[in-house]
Amino acid sequence: MHAERRRHIVITGGRRGLGLALARHCLARGDFVTTCGRSEMENLQPDRHRHVVADLMRPADVDALFLSVRTEVGYLDALINNAAIANMNALALTPVEAIQGMMRTNVEAVMLTTRAAIRLLRHSKAGRIVNVSTVAVPLRLRGEAIYAASKSAVEIFTRVAAQEVGEFGVTCNAVGPSPIRTDLIAGVEHSKLERLNADQAIRRWATPEDFINVIEFFLSQASGMVTGQIVYLGGAG
Repeated sequence: MHAERRRHIVITGGRRGLGLALARHCLARGDFVTTCGRSEMENLQPDRHRHVVADLMRPADVDALFLSVRTEVGYLDALINNAAIANMNALALTPVEAIQGMMRTNVEAVMLTTRAAIRLLRHSKAGRIVNVSTVAVPLRLRGEAIYAASKSAVEIFTRVAAQEVGEFGVTCNAVGPSPIRTDLIAGVEHSKLERLNADQAIRRWATPEDFINVIEFFLSQASGMVTGQIVYLGGAG
């Protein structure tokens, strides 16, 4: 993204799962990475990785996160909004607290981090925002009404935000993974996931590498004309 400096990438939800896999990938290719989460994590690379403890549902924490980026790193090239929670359950059996938690973590936090990141991304030569959605949106899976609704909101937000940040040379896109073996789907019945995979054009489990490949496409300096797009793994939608 920059010939004269490493990319600096902020990854939310970088302590485990896809966020952790993405952080390790970016560090391996020489990037500077800031991860954030509600608890501490091991430093992955002493000179190029920093972790900030932050609750992204708290505006003050979000502002503090990006203030630390400005003061300690000085620049930002990409924001990956990966943090999310899921409660796969029938709507009638989903507790109110779970509904509120998913909407705040999966939607409100994305809005807050994006809003705060724009001030730094607008100064990048190739600013990028990538949000994480899910194939549960186009597939309209039973038991995922709230989760899919929260990610559908992220998709609309992505498309509209792309219109607003485009004037700064910043792109905003989203990737919707099909099932990947992470903690996020640990509570989902295995047979249900197998049926989902069997209904896709590509009939196999997706891998973190599949997910990272799409992220890297969006982050590429050559993708400056690609914005407001949602890419689903496996051929969903």
